[in-house]
Amino acid sequence: MTTPPLPPSPSSPAPGAERTDGSSIRIGALAPLTRPGWVEAGRHLLAGFELAVREVNGAGGIAGRPLELVVRDTAADPQRAAAAVDELARLGVAALAGEYHSVVARAAAARADTLGLPFLCSSAVLDALTEEPTDWVARLAPAQSHGWQIYADFLRGAGHSRIAVAADPSVYWASGARILRDHLAPRGGTVIELDMRALTPAAVCEALVDHRATALLLLVGHPEPAVPIVKAVRRDRRLGAVMIGAPAGQPEFAEWATLLGDDGTAIPFLRYLPERLTPLGARVATALRERLDEAPSFVAFEGYDTVTVLADVLRSHGADRARTAASWPSVTVEGTRGQIRFSRTPGIGVWQWAWAPVQVVDRDPADRDRFRILHSG
Repeated sequence: MTTPPLPPSPSSPAPGAERTDGSSIRIGALAPLTRPGWVEAGRHLLAGFELAVREVNGAGGIAGRPLELVVRDTAADPQRAAAAVDELARLGVAALAGEYHSVVARAAAARADTLGLPFLCSSAVLDALTEEPTDWVARLAPAQSHGWQIYADFLRGAGHSRIAVAADPSVYWASGARILRDHLAPRGGTVIELDMRALTPAAVCEALVDHRATALLLLVGHPEPAVPIVKAVRRDRRLGAVMIGAPAGQPEFAEWATLLGDDGTAIPFLRYLPERLTPLGARVATALRERLDEAPSFVAFEGYDTVTVLADVLRSHGADRARTAASWPSVTVEGTRGQIRFSRTPGIGVWQWAWAPVQVVDRDPADRDRFRILHSG
């Protein structure tokens, strides 16, 4: 694994983006580029943004005007994200893109809604991205309730009825546990919550034995405490038959395999890719691999698709913010993972692509750089 490049400074455009000369159309980009944010996810998201911007500008830009990214690092901090939205609005960006962490994206969406700034959320899945319905926000990633119900179906199909969840305190993790419980309970499943504020990895192992759990789901941060928990369970002979799962996608990134080696294989997680990419997706995959020097995650495709959608909207409707927000229901864009259209979905207050493809995959124990598709929804 190569060392990630240093993130751009808060006052600089992203590497490879056009420098402003007074004629650029600016897009504000939010991503976690420093700890405690999930830096590897932020790096992939930014790579997708940058590649799409480069291609848009190579094809003549937006009516002859270059597209420019103005990047801000959220560091997984909701307050920092809200402040960045304020700053980007003052700088005159036409729209806002990005973010990976759901609680951070929720803060950004609330501020964008208040300011009247169009926000296309790339990767955050929390259903309640906004408290009230809004026309200013749209989202590419599937809602958590959609993806995690598919994961629950996978668990049930694999024969797991006593499922422990090791959970950190978070609106996102609590929402995930509730989705699993509500979906599995009517079908005979039991979800046992383990509060990671009070338990060590060794104590988690004891709880798994006491509760006779057949599966442990990691609803926790990476690398801490996810990596120590995996190591402890893998080394406990009493738990050899317990499946470890990570629905939030921690094993997607190369750092997981680097830190855990073979212990990080056979841990099913959610990713938002089709079995076969579109022709556009296949071409973009090659370009992203060259840019990242590793296989692109689904997050990189989300970044690319975000800029592709915004560029299409800007070409059709210009850089007026209100016209951009009004255009969500008319979007029809060929993305890397299928045709993207937005609609209103019950229980979700933003314009939603319903739905990006969803897979349950794991790293192959025979080759930890290869992913096995276990279930699709």
